[in-house]
Amino acid sequence: MLEERIEKMVGEFRMETSLPVAIQLWNGKRYDLGEHPTVTLRVPGPAALRYFVNADLAKLAEAYVEGHLEVDGPIADAMRVAEGLARHWGPARKGRLPSLFRKAHSKERDAEAIRYHYDVSNDFYALWLDPRMVYSCAYYRDGSEDIATAQEQKLDHICRKLMLKPGDRLLDIGCGWGALVMHAAERYGAKAIGITLSQNQHALANQRIRAAGLQESCEVRVQDYREVSGEGQFDKIASIGMFEHVGLKNLPVYFGSIQRLLADGGSVLNHGITSVDPDSRAVGMGGGDFIQRYVFPHGQLPHLSLVIREMGAAGLEVMDSETLRLHYARTLRQWSDRLEEKLDAARAYSGDKRLRIWRTYLAGCAHAFERNWVSIQQVLAVKSGDPERNPLPWTRDYMYGG
Repeated sequence: MLEERIEKMVGEFRMETSLPVAIQLWNGKRYDLGEHPTVTLRVPGPAALRYFVNADLAKLAEAYVEGHLEVDGPIADAMRVAEGLARHWGPARKGRLPSLFRKAHSKERDAEAIRYHYDVSNDFYALWLDPRMVYSCAYYRDGSEDIATAQEQKLDHICRKLMLKPGDRLLDIGCGWGALVMHAAERYGAKAIGITLSQNQHALANQRIRAAGLQESCEVRVQDYREVSGEGQFDKIASIGMFEHVGLKNLPVYFGSIQRLLADGGSVLNHGITSVDPDSRAVGMGGGDFIQRYVFPHGQLPHLSLVIREMGAAGLEVMDSETLRLHYARTLRQWSDRLEEKLDAARAYSGDKRLRIWRTYLAGCAHAFERNWVSIQQVLAVKSGDPERNPLPWTRDYMYGG
């Protein structure tokens, strides 16, 4: 019965549109949904057919990750096919609204979520990241740069926006493997502290700092942003690709902590993924559900309007906002391509299931940013007790002079 239903669905699909995909059943039957398929979905047994009924992105991704579906063909093409199937076979629904009843983002839950994502293997990430292991959106001048060049440009872009100068005290919240604190110390003479919740990142970051002889000017700690004590002890604060883990209800605590730690006249750059939905809905067609289950547990994306509102409410004056959506689409596509070139080595570090998750995640996110399902913003703000005195120049020229 289920096989007959699939045959009917395929027939109806062909009448409406076509996709470059073939569905290959365990019994040898093959259904081409368009001419010249570049992707083949191999179904190993009858039970796996259920994933094609009401097939949103979450169901299709689950089928692949859990080994109920094999995918042959370029991963980028597979993502376009998945979108096409979800649009025609999936339930018509928008992304879910952010839950008001989700468990609070406690320090313990946040640390667990970070460990789940980042403590895979430093060697795994090193296969497809740039040599500095910068795991956030790169910055391109014309899109032709390789990933290493674009990431160095991003680090410089951040430092210029913050107007870093020798002796500045910099805090990097969610510092990853320490690339920004090292860059800020070495190139700009800053005194930089990075914080992370990942033990793997902490160990490698400090190893790299020592190898570069920068231990007198920068360090990385395992610490939650809520645990950083003191008031006004940093001249500049950067948070790059971190506040997606904070939770919408926790944004006042997050930006309040930044305001407390920032010195009067200091500036903060918050760089993070944002929802394109004014109500901060998750990605539709089940894409957000896949991310929640397999990639970023407890993550939530605010709309830019909510970010600006909460920064203002915390006493941070927003001075500039720059959208980097196309930059992140390019970054993710390069990451995905680099991973695809090294699948055997990646599998040895991560195992087959986690590799399937990351293949789906990187290629799927590249597709999502290309399609404007999600966006990313760099928001620059200042803390100033004197409304007539602003620490930034009158124009943005200084940001782009390098």
